[in-house]
Amino acid sequence: MLDGAPMSLRFRLIGLVCLVLLISLALGAAIAYSNASRSVRTEMRAALLVGRQTIENTVERLQTARDPLRDLDDLVASFNGNRHLRVRLSGEAAAFAAPATEKATLGGVPEWFVRIIGVAPQRVQIPVAVGARDYGTIVIETDPYNETREVWNEFTGSLVTPAVFCGLTILLIYIFIGRTLQPLNRLAGALEEIGDGRYRTRISGRLAPELARLRDSFNRMAVRLAETDARDLHDEVSPYLFAIGADAATALRLLKEFRASEARENVQSIADAVRPMQRQVGRMLGRLRPIGLSEFGLKEAIENLVAFWRRRRPEICYEVTISPQCEDLGDLHATTICRVVQEALSNAVRHAGPSHVAISIEHDRDEIRVAVNDDGPGMQEQSKLSYGLVGIKERVSAIGGRLTFSTKLGEGFAVIAALPVVISATATTAEA
Repeated sequence: MLDGAPMSLRFRLIGLVCLVLLISLALGAAIAYSNASRSVRTEMRAALLVGRQTIENTVERLQTARDPLRDLDDLVASFNGNRHLRVRLSGEAAAFAAPATEKATLGGVPEWFVRIIGVAPQRVQIPVAVGARDYGTIVIETDPYNETREVWNEFTGSLVTPAVFCGLTILLIYIFIGRTLQPLNRLAGALEEIGDGRYRTRISGRLAPELARLRDSFNRMAVRLAETDARDLHDEVSPYLFAIGADAATALRLLKEFRASEARENVQSIADAVRPMQRQVGRMLGRLRPIGLSEFGLKEAIENLVAFWRRRRPEICYEVTISPQCEDLGDLHATTICRVVQEALSNAVRHAGPSHVAISIEHDRDEIRVAVNDDGPGMQEQSKLSYGLVGIKERVSAIGGRLTFSTKLGEGFAVIAALPVVISATATTAEA
């Protein structure tokens, strides 16, 4: 892993589980130490007490014994193999009994463990005298090794279960998190594709309910982005294409009439339209705002839209009214208003054949009202709206507004948008 690179979620979870297990083992070891040390001390005291009582009772019986030396030898021999006591008779008849050393399950008991238990041997001396004769001294000494070994075996045995549990837990986390992260890795790849402008990317396959919701939300987002991208393409490029078509048709007619000098202006207009169209298409993935909006504000952007058509259709009278309060609108409002005016104006000039187009943008306390009216022949069937009009209707709805159309045969066509002054967070997120 490179320096500074963040640790993956998988290893974070494994590390967290290991930390919890280590803390649990440390607490368990502390409790085990306390219990083990107390248990060894208690066992040694009990063994010493029993051994002392046994020897003292036997020494009392020696007063009437026929052969005290033999009885003393038998007494010491009886302690051979005792787990906790070492017995030695010193004097006239020396004898010695050592405890049997038991083996540890996992090898010898480590010195560090013996030091931690910290139980030192205890010694008791019992003089042996029968009548006036001194037979020596019996020394009883505790040997905590076997008891410490038993505690060590219990301790190491108790580690097997948590060690196996820890290993299985880490393995399961590694496998489960790996499988869980696979869909997230797919989502990350899909998001990268979306970022590159490939809006047809979709995520499919069966997933857990939580991830399925994430998948469905991503797919809905991709659909909305694709639709928005198509609307932007129409809004930005379609007017230029129409203008190029109109200028080309005019130039062709003039050339057929051998009026080449007059056709030059139309050819230049075609060139002028191609250059901004190339820029718009080249930057479409960047989701450009309308020309002039960022640099000069809403009023200048609307006037640019009108100037574009005034050059090509100078016979139409264009009337623009913009409320001064509209200059301080947010980006979302301003962009939406420009799109509405752009599409409604383009639709009127291209299809209505009007002599007059009126554009008004008014701002009051509750809403912003945008209206584009023409005096063309009107529309017979509102159900047959152009793709561009449907697109701006979706734009307006996305920020909580409403778009309506008004038309009567012979009385023109009107596009009216009402936008809320305060946009909800949901609408803002939907548009973003």
